[in-house]
Amino acid sequence: MRVWVLGSGSEGNAVLVECGDSRVLVDAGFGTRELGRRLRTIGIAPASIEACVVTHEHTDHVKGAAAAARRWGWSLYATAATVDACPELQASACTAVVPGAGVALSRMTVTTHAVPHDAAGPIGVRVACATTGATAVVCTDVGHVSDGVRALCDGADLLVLESNHDEGMLRAGPYPPFVQSRIASRVGHLSNRSSAQLARDVVHPNLAHVVLAHLSEKCNDHGVAHRAASEQLRRTRFRGTLSVAMQHAVVGPFLPKAGRAEPATQYSLSL
Repeated sequence: MRVWVLGSGSEGNAVLVECGDSRVLVDAGFGTRELGRRLRTIGIAPASIEACVVTHEHTDHVKGAAAAARRWGWSLYATAATVDACPELQASACTAVVPGAGVALSRMTVTTHAVPHDAAGPIGVRVACATTGATAVVCTDVGHVSDGVRALCDGADLLVLESNHDEGMLRAGPYPPFVQSRIASRVGHLSNRSSAQLARDVVHPNLAHVVLAHLSEKCNDHGVAHRAASEQLRRTRFRGTLSVAMQHAVVGPFLPKAGRAEPATQYSLSL
């Protein structure tokens, strides 16, 4: 299994999960030209992707999904509520998924979990590799750490986890009060503090990578987010790697620990 974060933030989100020659994209928040460009920088032909799972209908997660599915033959999956809220998905024969139920792809199983966010039917995504048992979790756009969020993140080998804002920077930032309230609400976005505590709580021996994602460009900083998570993870037996996803760069690949995946070199590609 390998995970690449093609980009993460308010301008677009997409995470690629590979298991052998099977590939699934979690979200497609970039147009097809940009998606194709980012995939080709890591040697991936867009048409080799088997499916795309859309976590919710906000533009930075769904922008290119329908057009990419038509262009490259991807299968599309989202909750029924997300499909109902997105005309582009309705016109693309998107398959509705039920949170908690699995979707079997050629070499992996995708399971979705309901998460708290101000969208019609938002989900987090767990991908399990059929051959190794390794699991990758994508958990972003989460207002608070619910029981479902904990269940989603628990036991992951590779965890892509929202760390959206620093609470002090949000209060002092440029957003008007109603936007600040929305971001900090229980259906908004996960703060560095809450994200770090969740990462701490789900540490287990096979957790190889925690990748902080969906950072606010105006109310966060890569160093601040990394430091908050590091301080919590130092209190545990975590022996993996902590990384920060980029908005304008592809990062990865992230691999499970030895014995659950073949080794590869990790690097970052500027775009």
